[in-house]
Amino acid sequence: MNASSNGRLAGKRAIVTGAGSGIGRASSLLFASEGAQVLAVDLNTAGVEETVELVKREGGEAIAMTADTGSDADAQAYVQRAIDAFGGLDVVYANAGVSGGDIPFAEQTVELWEKVLRVNLIGCFLAVKYAGAHMVAQGKGSIICTASVAGLKANAGGNPYSASKAGVISLVQTAANSFWGSGVRVNAICPGLIETGMTKPTFDYARARGSADRLGQLNPLLRYGLPHEIAYAALFLASDEASYVNGQALPVDGGLTASMPFKRRRA
Repeated sequence: MNASSNGRLAGKRAIVTGAGSGIGRASSLLFASEGAQVLAVDLNTAGVEETVELVKREGGEAIAMTADTGSDADAQAYVQRAIDAFGGLDVVYANAGVSGGDIPFAEQTVELWEKVLRVNLIGCFLAVKYAGAHMVAQGKGSIICTASVAGLKANAGGNPYSASKAGVISLVQTAANSFWGSGVRVNAICPGLIETGMTKPTFDYARARGSADRLGQLNPLLRYGLPHEIAYAALFLASDEASYVNGQALPVDGGLTASMPFKRRRA
């Protein structure tokens, strides 16, 4: 899709983190096709540069930036880069995250928890803090964070991952109230099972065992999701169509959390 001057994000300046692959790449492409100028941020330089090339190939406008989203200095830098390059900032999609793996509880370390919380939760906090300060000054803005169904209920992810995503959900609720009366909205998306680089080990394992047809079978749609399906939810929250949506955690999971089937996990 070519960039549109009449798109749903026409005239908006956006940041997408974790933009080097998966949901972040799909969101960068979609935001740009809907008229936004996009600063694509990722720790993976090659990945984020490829995303920007794809955006430009489709007629969109994007800039690549390598940054560690869990770093205070880097977060300040990528927010300032967008403001300097685009003349302002209207949308931030704090999507960068790590899984933490599927390690038995008794074998988990403080270092593992610190790594997962640093990227998944502190990274979102920093995006909200520094983008929010600019948006409050201008009187409007939309901040979106990637949480997870694992942050809503148990048995959808490992312990540190689930705790970090529950923290993201609480962060958007409390941040929305911290920005009381400012015109700045803060929301989260809670993806279900999506085929991305993060979930590649799960998909590879299932395919190697010949059980790929069982992936996503715990939700009423009987399938897993794709990155562009999360990107469209982010597009809605970023757009003025969501002008009355604030402090919410939106599941995009094929209906999984409508019942949240239980799957016994090892201790």
